[in-house]
Amino acid sequence: MKKTIFLLFTALFSTILLWAQPSKGKYIEVLYFKANLACCKAKACNAIEADIQSFVAKNFPKGNVTFTEIKLIEESNKAIIEKYDAQSQTVILVKHNKKKDVSINVSDLVKKYMQDKNKEDLEKTFVLKINEFLK
Repeated sequence: MKKTIFLLFTALFSTILLWAQPSKGKYIEVLYFKANLACCKAKACNAIEADIQSFVAKNFPKGNVTFTEIKLIEESNKAIIEKYDAQSQTVILVKHNKKKDVSINVSDLVKKYMQDKNKEDLEKTFVLKINEFLK
């Protein structure tokens, strides 16, 4: 009896873990490149990062879209920084497929947001870009 319960629990737990992980077929990773800036710019950079991270969590709860912060100052990130020619507040969407990865730079959305401060418009446009890219 104990063995049966253990096996059922293990099977259920494994199923939950597999369901919670991003699809191995197609998913998007949002890369946010962040510099080590002086305090006033750091506040703006942190706020944008928090907004983008919350958009991902709110609009894509299934895990098919993930958020990753890339610190420009870390030597271990040098290759990815060069690959995307990234600077502070660069935002790259990377669609991971079975065969190859495809990416687009959506940093223009962040630049527009810095000018107009319209958070709702940023979220709407950002989510639309991701949904189009997921297809």
